[in-house]
Amino acid sequence: MSRNALYYARSLRQIEARHADENLMQRAGQAAAAWAAELAGQRNLPVLVLAGPGNNGGDAFVAARLLRQRFFEVSVVFVGEAKNLPADARNAWQDFVSEGGACLSSIPEDSAWSLIIDGLFGIGLGRAPEGQYAEWIATANRLAQRDRCPLLALDCPSGLNADTGQILGAVIRATHTLSFISAKPGLLTGDGPEYCGRLRIANLELDPANELPPDGRLLELADFAAHLQPRHLNSHKGSNGSAGILGGAHSMVGAAFLAGRAALKLGAGRVYVGLLDPQPPSFDPEQPELMLRRPQSLLQGELDVLACGPGLGNSLEASELLERAIAFDQPLVLDADALNLVASEGNLQVALASRSMPAILTPHPAEAARLLECETADVQADRLAAAREIAERYRCHVALKGCGTVIATVDARCWINSTGNPGMATAGMGDVLTGLITALLAQGWPAEQALLAGVHLHGAAADRLVAAGIGPIGLTAGEVIDAARALFNQWIAQRTAG
Repeated sequence: MSRNALYYARSLRQIEARHADENLMQRAGQAAAAWAAELAGQRNLPVLVLAGPGNNGGDAFVAARLLRQRFFEVSVVFVGEAKNLPADARNAWQDFVSEGGACLSSIPEDSAWSLIIDGLFGIGLGRAPEGQYAEWIATANRLAQRDRCPLLALDCPSGLNADTGQILGAVIRATHTLSFISAKPGLLTGDGPEYCGRLRIANLELDPANELPPDGRLLELADFAAHLQPRHLNSHKGSNGSAGILGGAHSMVGAAFLAGRAALKLGAGRVYVGLLDPQPPSFDPEQPELMLRRPQSLLQGELDVLACGPGLGNSLEASELLERAIAFDQPLVLDADALNLVASEGNLQVALASRSMPAILTPHPAEAARLLECETADVQADRLAAAREIAERYRCHVALKGCGTVIATVDARCWINSTGNPGMATAGMGDVLTGLITALLAQGWPAEQALLAGVHLHGAAADRLVAAGIGPIGLTAGEVIDAARALFNQWIAQRTAG
């Protein structure tokens, strides 16, 4: 069973239609009741269930009935006519009331709750909740905070777009989300992680990957583990590739140094840093192993990979050097100012899309918007679509950075990364990511796997630091480099031992 497959709502509806005679609602309600009972625990307080006008409400009715069978006191809030419910949901309502359940038309605010269940809309809403439903959402959020109780969303927090992770309006702030059949992209990127809380998948005894190709995948170590290989005993620095970092204009040398240090500490055999600063330092006092060059000298050297952008600036010299870098006949990584120059110069766009060797772009949302000639809000409204459009337009692999970094390949495949934390929202993190990816390319990793591994490792290293009490507030990009080195070596050791 493929646990990391992601599906859009339209795909899930196709899968559900193929299994319409299997009573998936009963399975969903059973899974919801089981987790709800676990979350409610021994608090000896009633459970509040919000049931909506569609099949998500039907799931809620099944869960409420089964919780009552487990001797939980359950209050179900539902408005509207049961006769207008979809057939399966209407049957679920009928079973609930036949066993003594009753529905309230408003939320009792004078009660304290052990658990609140959101069964209002799930993936079935494409617009902002309105009227009474918007009020219920606001009340549920307030009561969950007041009572310090879990708020469990069924399938997707109501008010969150399950495909994109965009907030539609009033939205449930769930502490837990039970996603049915598979995870949805919108739970993992954009605002999704903020509002879905802890995510669990109930596959309902289905394996969707056997029926439809996934719309995306959750990035896991298994996606690149085959390339986690120990070094040969008879290796030397030339065996591990030569990497070039081009950037570091005046007052921005640190960006190039961060990328270079990351590349060196993730295993590139030699790392050359070409600095645009007219009065560059003669060496990096923190990492003297880095070999500093003038940009022209760097581009004339024999390199296995070139990264361009950290601290590059937007000068005429930077533009001319980027044009030469794009013509470089080896794998290329572009970030930061390199992306802004590409976005502003048509000749660079044509040259980039015409490359025969792979290129990787790592934009943040504002840089992505420039590449797509749109607004940052447009990118964030549908991050998967934006990443895929950049990959198609520029014929590159893309990592659209942010909460739930989205990776899109030239052939339109897509991953969402779940590692990382808010401590990474600080200067220099992107430069470190550039260096990590560059190091893997220097060591011969294919471009796609280098990008997947670099993104996953980058976030996982930051997570390790936070788990050790370093951050998230005050976490620095430089600290992530050593953590990434340690974790990368651990992954290799574990794979070798296993």
